[in-house]
Amino acid sequence: MGEAVLTERIARISPRLKARIAGSFYLVTILAGSAALVVHGRMGSAVDLIAGVSYVVVTLMFYDLFRPVNGSLSLLAAVFSLVGFTCGRLGWQPGGVQIEMVFFGLYCLSIGYLIFRSTFLPRILGAVMACAGLAWLTFLSPSLADHVNPYNLAVGGISESLLTLWLLVMGVNAARWYELASARKARS
Repeated sequence: MGEAVLTERIARISPRLKARIAGSFYLVTILAGSAALVVHGRMGSAVDLIAGVSYVVVTLMFYDLFRPVNGSLSLLAAVFSLVGFTCGRLGWQPGGVQIEMVFFGLYCLSIGYLIFRSTFLPRILGAVMACAGLAWLTFLSPSLADHVNPYNLAVGGISESLLTLWLLVMGVNAARWYELASARKARS
């Protein structure tokens, strides 16, 4: 199957289904990422790989889902996500700063803003994701992150879980997503 055919098929998937697919992969990311913290050896590596692949899928699905809101910011959010993911995989922690969490905070803030500006998801979810972003940005300072632990982890985890649950159960308002996509296409 050619790349153009695959791209066209993906483009024809309804935004509600895309949101639910993203929610499913987000759930896998959360569950597998949590399991990877306690499972070790080959099984731990396998679970960590599943979490990583799922995370990349969520990033790409969110890029596509939020492109009608603001294509440039959606791309920037995806870049934040993928750079943070790469830093995490490389174990890069300059000065003890968990740089992957900082990039993840920027990603969550960007997604929060995109959700808030969208008309196809409730604005409260945007505010919730912005709170997650701020919680993850505490990792800019290792001492601050340690001081507010476990509250920063709870805020981030609960916020992302709420978005995941919404995407799984409700998806997005497809009619409003199509309106935004049509308006964006007309502008370009």
